[in-house]
Amino acid sequence: MVSIPQSHRDIFEGKNFAHIATLMPDGSPQNTPVWIDLDGDTLVINTVVGRQKARNLDRDGRVALSVFDGANPYRYVQVRGRVAGKTTDGADAHIDAMAKKYMGLDSYPYRNDADKRVIYRIEPEHVQTMG
Repeated sequence: MVSIPQSHRDIFEGKNFAHIATLMPDGSPQNTPVWIDLDGDTLVINTVVGRQKARNLDRDGRVALSVFDGANPYRYVQVRGRVAGKTTDGADAHIDAMAKKYMGLDSYPYRNDADKRVIYRIEPEHVQTMG
């Protein structure tokens, strides 16, 4: 695992969306904007079990993602890595924390009781920064 440079960690701490590319069964890319969290050097995303990106990540854990600084879109981080773990434990609390970060709300407003949330932890294998 490689580190996210200190000079660009603030991009992950801000309200900046990541765009994550996963691989479809036929090998074609699938790209989705996601909220992103950083735990040490591990990237953390949260989704609903059964969504396309979750199915893709379960089948093939390789990902590429980019996040740009909303205050300066020429400053960004791009990461290639792979899923290092997943869990449903704490996923509801995590999506609430993400709603606080991105929306200023105490709980995720689009919660559906039929949905089961899952957290994916991604270990960077290659990191490139700009700006």
